[in-house]
Amino acid sequence: MAKKAKKQQSAGTPATVALTAAGTTFTVHAYDHDPSHPSYGEEAAEAMGVLPDRVFKTLVADVDGHLTVAVVPVAGRLDLKALAAAVGGKRAAMADPALAERTTGYVRGGISPLGQRKKLRTVIDSSAGLHATICVSAGRRGLEVELAPGDLAALTDAVLAPVGRA
Repeated sequence: MAKKAKKQQSAGTPATVALTAAGTTFTVHAYDHDPSHPSYGEEAAEAMGVLPDRVFKTLVADVDGHLTVAVVPVAGRLDLKALAAAVGGKRAAMADPALAERTTGYVRGGISPLGQRKKLRTVIDSSAGLHATICVSAGRRGLEVELAPGDLAALTDAVLAPVGRA
């Protein structure tokens, strides 16, 4: 059952603070998070009434010993080999969840590519460029931020590359 998304002006997370400080145009979407839902990203898409290919999840991977953020559509999966190649690495694996949380300052299911405690290199799946706006976590479960993919790339110094797969 889809939940109705609520729109807010500001949520006060490090992600929204960073967006506001940068003067970036964005919209915050809040919804009631259901801890029993099997997928944070799919739950967000359903709650907001947005197609899953416009909602992107933030994953943290270890590429040759360096934590790297991958932003991919919730409807797909991360291609670890493609991620490694996108940053000039040889091998990638998903990062330890506790390390990802400590490094970014966010909890799993609420990790945002914006406003992280430690700025990590970031790769956004090139499919983001197919949309005028995309949604990513605003820094906590039940809170998404909608913005132009070019703005997200600029704010995170991201590389766009085909790192997502169906």
